[in-house]
Amino acid sequence: MLFKDIVGQAEAKDRLVKMVNTQRVPHALLFSGKDGCGHLLAAITFAQYLFCKNKTNNEPCGTCPACGKVSKLIHPDLHFVFPIIKSKYVKTSNDLIVDFREAFLGNNYLTLNDWVEELNAENKQPIIPVEESSDILKKLSYTSFEGSYKIMIIWQADRMNSEAANKLLKVLEEPTEDTIFILIANDIEKLMATIISRVQHIPFYAVEEKEIASNLMDRLGVNETAALQAAFLSEGNFREALAALHKDDEGLSFLTHFQNFMRVALKFDSDKALQWVEENAGRDREKQKQFITYSLAVFRDALMYNFGERSLVRLSGNEKQFLEKFAPFVNQKNYQLLIEEFNSNFYYIERNANPKILFMDLLLKTNEYINLK
Repeated sequence: MLFKDIVGQAEAKDRLVKMVNTQRVPHALLFSGKDGCGHLLAAITFAQYLFCKNKTNNEPCGTCPACGKVSKLIHPDLHFVFPIIKSKYVKTSNDLIVDFREAFLGNNYLTLNDWVEELNAENKQPIIPVEESSDILKKLSYTSFEGSYKIMIIWQADRMNSEAANKLLKVLEEPTEDTIFILIANDIEKLMATIISRVQHIPFYAVEEKEIASNLMDRLGVNETAALQAAFLSEGNFREALAALHKDDEGLSFLTHFQNFMRVALKFDSDKALQWVEENAGRDREKQKQFITYSLAVFRDALMYNFGERSLVRLSGNEKQFLEKFAPFVNQKNYQLLIEEFNSNFYYIERNANPKILFMDLLLKTNEYINLK
C-alpha cells in the first residue's frame, strides 16, 4: 500500500509523511471524513510507512517483510478495533478479524454499510462495546514483537458506546511508550470532547470530480463518459464513485430510473406508483441511495440551467438533452422542498427505514412539490 494510491487527500498525506520523516509522530491521531473517503486506507498505509525498513521517496518500499505483513493486515504490532454485533460467539473485534481482513483487502475504501452487509446484520447496528477497551489494554501491555511501534487503529471510533469511550480516554491520558492510536471517525461530533482534545486531528476532504474521474479512467480503464458520471454522483467521495459505476441488475441507467420516477410522480397514477415502489424497494440499499444522490444532482443542475448558469451544469450527453425539457419543472418555490425531501429519504435509507413507506411518501411529496407554480 502506497500513499500515491490514496485518491486525493494531498494535504493529509503530506502531514503524515512529514511526521514520520521528522520523527514527530504524536501518540494519538484522529482521521475524520465521510465514510469511504480513504481515511482507513490512509491509516493502514501510515502504519506501513512507520514499520517499513526501507522507506523510499516518501513511500513505504512495499517489499520488506514489515510491508508484506501490513499489506495483508497480519503485522503482529498492528491491531484493529471496529464495530461488531455482539452475539454468543462474537464478543470483540478479535472474533471477526479474519472477516475484517477479507473485507478490507477486497475493498480498500470499505465503509460501515459495506461492513454491515458483510456481517449480514439486517436491521442491527454494530457498535464498539466496552469489552473492546479491556482488549485494547491487554494488547498494548505486550512488548512490541518486532521492536518498534505498537499501532492501534480504531475504525468507526464514533460508534463507541459511552463506557468504551470513557475507558479509551484513560488510555489516551496515560499512553504507553511507542504506542500510536489512530482513531477514524465519520462524525467527530459523536466523539467525546475530551477524547478530541487528546488527539491530533487530520481531516479528510471531498476530492475534486476531475481527480476522481481521472483515477477511474487510469486505474480501472473506465471510459470517460462513465467516469465523469460516477464522479458527478460521488460528491467528492471515491467510494461513492466506485459504487456509482455499477448499474442495477436490469441494466437501466440512473437517468432512466429518474425519468421513470418523475413520470409516475408528475401524474401520480396509483397503480403505477405501487409498481414503482415495489420494484425499487427491492433494490439493495446502496442502489437506493445512488438514486437519491442522482436525483439531487439533477435538481441542482435544473436550477442552474434555469438561472442561465449553463457552465455550472455537470450533466452531459443524453442527460443534458433531458435536462432541457425537465428544467422548467424545477423553480425557486419547489427546489428547496425537493432537496429537503430527498435528503430526508437518504437519511432514513441509511438507517434501515421501511423503503416501501419511504418511496411512496417520496412520490406523493414529489407530486405535490413538482406541480407548484
